[in-house]
Amino acid sequence: MLGEERSLARQWSRRKFVVYSLAASTLTVAAPLGCDAAPAEGAEPTAPAPRRSSDVLVTGADEEMLVLEVTEANKVVVRLPRVEVGQGVTTAVAMMIAEELDARIADVEIPLAGARTRGNQFTGGSSSVSSLYGPARELAALARAKLVTAAAKQWRLPARFLYTRNTRVFAPDGRSATFGSLTASAARITRPTVSSRPKPASRHRVIGRPTTRIDARDIVTGKAEYAGDLAVAGAKPTVVARPPTLGGKLVSVDSRAARAMPGVHAVVKAAGGVAVVADSFHHAFQARDALRITWAPGPLASLSDAEIRSRLRAAVPRLGTPPRGSTQTEGEFEFAFVSHAPMEVLTAVADVRADRAEIWFSSQTPMDARDSIASAVGLPAAKVKVHVIRGGGSFGRRLNHDAAIEAALISKAARRPVKLMWSRADDIRHGRMRPASHHRIRASHAGGRVVAFSHVTASVSESYEGKGLFSAQGGVGDAVAPALATAAGPLPSDDGLYNFGRVSGDSGSVDLAIPLGAWRSVDSGTMRTAEEIVVDEVARSLGKDPVAFRRITLRNKSVKAVLDKVAAAGDWGRTLPAGQAQGVAVHEEYGSCVACLVEIDAGDPKNPRVTRVVMAADVGTAVNPRGLEAQLMGTAIDGISTVLTAGLHIDRGAVRESSYADFRYARQRHAPLRFEAHIMPSRREPGGAGELGVPAAAGAVANAYARATGTRPRRFPLTF
Repeated sequence: MLGEERSLARQWSRRKFVVYSLAASTLTVAAPLGCDAAPAEGAEPTAPAPRRSSDVLVTGADEEMLVLEVTEANKVVVRLPRVEVGQGVTTAVAMMIAEELDARIADVEIPLAGARTRGNQFTGGSSSVSSLYGPARELAALARAKLVTAAAKQWRLPARFLYTRNTRVFAPDGRSATFGSLTASAARITRPTVSSRPKPASRHRVIGRPTTRIDARDIVTGKAEYAGDLAVAGAKPTVVARPPTLGGKLVSVDSRAARAMPGVHAVVKAAGGVAVVADSFHHAFQARDALRITWAPGPLASLSDAEIRSRLRAAVPRLGTPPRGSTQTEGEFEFAFVSHAPMEVLTAVADVRADRAEIWFSSQTPMDARDSIASAVGLPAAKVKVHVIRGGGSFGRRLNHDAAIEAALISKAARRPVKLMWSRADDIRHGRMRPASHHRIRASHAGGRVVAFSHVTASVSESYEGKGLFSAQGGVGDAVAPALATAAGPLPSDDGLYNFGRVSGDSGSVDLAIPLGAWRSVDSGTMRTAEEIVVDEVARSLGKDPVAFRRITLRNKSVKAVLDKVAAAGDWGRTLPAGQAQGVAVHEEYGSCVACLVEIDAGDPKNPRVTRVVMAADVGTAVNPRGLEAQLMGTAIDGISTVLTAGLHIDRGAVRESSYADFRYARQRHAPLRFEAHIMPSRREPGGAGELGVPAAAGAVANAYARATGTRPRRFPLTF
């Protein structure tokens, strides 16, 4: 126990956390987030400004802080500088707070903070839990120490004899007081008389325990509010008529019939097309369809899939000369464009006036969004207020703020508040997508082992031609570009996962005027998938079992452990009927690792069905194992979808798909009949988990299909 506490103390010392008490009538403490941990992937490092005591003793100062307040109503409120998009970050933070405060989770409230002027509000790169783990626990531990000290003074007892439980302080004689009744006196405590250090992992009673989401009931009963549920005064439903091709331009519009329809308030030109503002979305869609519009084709009107694939293949750098005397296992792989397709369509409420603007929407980058919106509508950033709303899914889509900028511009043009909704077709056909890519891999082996491994690739890069929503309005692409440029981190082939001798790689690109965005697991979802297929093929060429080959080749003991876990739990190697097979793959990223075993029924190769998925993950401390299991389940569905069925076609400059009906993402009937997740025990600080499982799941599905059919899959999705 003592050794563990010393280890924790060293960790806090290295991180140099400083927790501040804010002057307030209730107990309010704050920790800076600018440099609280390793920067989130894609986030620009932010150094904290020098402070004097007087600088932080300002009521409500939370510009770059994680702020905790104990209210007189006995609630613990933490304004969270991240967004909840279904990944469960609010539950994880509530658990951290409840753990250190000895509070009931039901008494912890986690509202989302609006856009700030400083600090780190980036939600992405699987970094939220790891970046908040230290500051949240530090805050709660200090708050608990002050509450206990306040109770000890009130009762005139030594503080060391008191204890906390269920959002109350207890004395040995049975007396108790709620945190809320002590908050005012605790706010005046400057030096607690008990330890304010976070607990060692051995004393955790909440962290690490499977916990139901704190918002689960609200979600299933419809109480949870999304942007489309907001009732902002005067905001009218709004939709946009968009061009048939990507980047198409408005030539002319006859809006007389639309304007004459009942319930229509305004028809205005927008950067993405023509907007209709009406009493209801039904009225707005009817009027939109009544518009008579002439469009000029976009810059890709002559381009379709076949030419894009040809250009990508030509852009892939050449492989170097293999080691002399080695045998080659090679493969070329194609991955299609993929839509994010979150369940909640993009929605934003905007109220833009001559001297100020207020926007409500779900954003993973609210500070960049505010600056971009300000630039678009011609206001100082200080005059733009962004409210961050929970999102119904994202998978990287809400890193960009296309809909919010468009809503702001429409509100300005219409001179009234608007509630803009992008339809499903809007987002699939004109929204951002994972870029298509082409990969060439060569594994050189000699003497029963791989002596060199080379992976070269080319992917579509976004270019901006002409004017429009994706080019003229700074911030839709530009503000997020630094985040996306580094969000993937090092290429998977460079991370030393396998002992493959000399590892090399290079990349090329094809610039096209196609809106692109970071899609869950970013580059790893294609890079690692292709590599794991080649690992299987190398094992086959060497006459070795895929699991056994990985075990003797993997460098990291943790990766071997998760591989062993899925092999044992999934009964690797068991006899299956003809047309069925198992597949396996591993991945390591975000300070975490995962393995996935898949069983597939490909008796009908054109309609394969994944019947079983077994996953094992080591993410360090799993704050909420139930939430992690949900994350892994989601990544399994992503792997099944993008390998087997889901992709976007480009036909003469237009995206062919428009809904879930033709963008064939896995539905319940395509989900595995059996799914199990194994969380490896660990007392390391949390690593990333949200994106971790996608590459392993995709690789395992591809490998299972290859073994079941005796083929070598090269183009994904397989049914594309």
